[in-house]
Amino acid sequence: MNFTLKRIALATFIVAATLTIASCATSPTGRSQVLLFPESQLNEMGVQAFSSMKENIKISNKPVQNDYLQCIADSITKHVPKAVFAGEWEVVIFDDPQVNAFALPGGKIGVYTGLLGVAVNQHQVAAVIGHEVGHVIAHHGNERVSQSTLIGIGQEAVNVALQTNQVANSQLVMTGLGLGFQYGLIMPFGRTHESEADEIGLDLMAKAGFNPQESVELWKNMAKASGRNSQPEFFSTHPSPETRIGDLRAKMQVALATYNNAPNRPNCQK
Repeated sequence: MNFTLKRIALATFIVAATLTIASCATSPTGRSQVLLFPESQLNEMGVQAFSSMKENIKISNKPVQNDYLQCIADSITKHVPKAVFAGEWEVVIFDDPQVNAFALPGGKIGVYTGLLGVAVNQHQVAAVIGHEVGHVIAHHGNERVSQSTLIGIGQEAVNVALQTNQVANSQLVMTGLGLGFQYGLIMPFGRTHESEADEIGLDLMAKAGFNPQESVELWKNMAKASGRNSQPEFFSTHPSPETRIGDLRAKMQVALATYNNAPNRPNCQK
């Protein structure tokens, strides 16, 4: 075996060994995961990224709107396992027309004002927040940064970004967290992550006392808002609205049982 082949073989062995060790992690839905980073480091990434976004994107200062979102988020996040995040979640509304939201490790939730024109009631907003928090519960950011590290981008890049407070300028970190390299651009998680977050979010909103059936109505609204011009699912990192609706309906019986047993019924007013 020549020197080049030996190097390739050694690299393959190291990656395989790392995957074997790291794959002990399991997502809430039972899927094996590669998680190379301690959650404390992901929390630090999330806090730094969120701080930078608040400095660079206009924040909505409408009290009623902020109270409405805070009420919904508080109802959802009280059902997040303490092992994921035990502190108080920070909720910020960004004054931007894009129809989107996100949640970050470290207890951070961002909602864009454009979303509130599509998610038309507290239940539909809860479906979105539950979904985004689901990404955090399932450690999807850690998984994506870990995958990027294994294919050669390097753990050192993550460490340097954290040490110099330059997370927002690190494409690896921001993309791993579901955020774009430029502020305001949300990078989609993969289809597996999106479907998993839908499932976790459905359970979260039901436990919190929000009607899970409204998650289906939300995705009907999303499809309508996009003018049904989304690209075919095969070419997209997201499941199509039709696929999401079908998957949510398949899990609705269990979600409704959880909802009917929920001790509280939030009444968050716009």
